[in-house]
Amino acid sequence: MSNIQEQIEQELEQARETCDTSGATSGECAAAWDAVEELQAEAAHQRGSKNQDKSSLEQYCDDNPDAAECRIYDD
Repeated sequence: MSNIQEQIEQELEQARETCDTSGATSGECAAAWDAVEELQAEAAHQRGSKNQDKSSLEQYCDDNPDAAECRIYDD
């Protein structure tokens, strides 16, 4: 996940530079900010899909590993 955060930071810097040189209303500026938005959407999607793969019990046990419901017994 940190890799996508690094990409977002790089795209943010590039978008700011592009808008400073090309102007805030230029097509290049709009395209640069579109790239930032796409990366942010992908990051949000990745965060959401991690939580959807687990059941509510699994999420609860991740948050409360010492709970009685989360104990694992060896046979």
